[in-house]
Amino acid sequence: MNKELTRICFVRHGETDWNIEQRMQGHIDLALNANGAAQAVAAGRYFASLQASALYSSDLLRARQTAQAVSDALHLPIILLPALRERHFGRCEGMTFDEIAAKYGEDARAIEHRDPDYVTPKGGESIRQHQTRILDCVGGLVSAHPGQTIVVVTHGGVLDVIYRRVHGLPPETPRTYPIPNTGINWVSIDGEQWSIEHWGDTEHLE
Repeated sequence: MNKELTRICFVRHGETDWNIEQRMQGHIDLALNANGAAQAVAAGRYFASLQASALYSSDLLRARQTAQAVSDALHLPIILLPALRERHFGRCEGMTFDEIAAKYGEDARAIEHRDPDYVTPKGGESIRQHQTRILDCVGGLVSAHPGQTIVVVTHGGVLDVIYRRVHGLPPETPRTYPIPNTGINWVSIDGEQWSIEHWGDTEHLE
């Protein structure tokens, strides 16, 4: 293995009630539901036999709660990074797609067609802005941890960015791959070469 290669285990947060209701969570600070809390504990067990150099997490509550179980297993402090947050959906946060379509037709069309440059009013981010934020953040983590293994607890939209970067998929193409709650996703990064070792692993939940 290249001594400069960085391995990152990306973990999506556990389930929330809004995951079930398919509401746009974005930057709204939601807690895990009971199932999500159990998923976080199971994710912690996955890491009990592993070692890592550092543990990073989005600062949103659902990610922090998931990261705490991982922290307990790895005996590492959680380093909170707001840059690892989910995409901000502006005025659409807290709404289902049907509710958005009924109230904000322009927003709904942009979501449906994955318009990469559409910025949702009231503080939202475009897909491309979010992509840039995430890739800049991960690039910084790789620079800080050459040749090391780290764990990153984050969100579904963030993992979408990572998967597309590995496979060279444009942001406007539909998502055709799973991003399950507390799924385990191993990515190796060696300079500009990104590769997936495992994706969407949920065996720890069985």
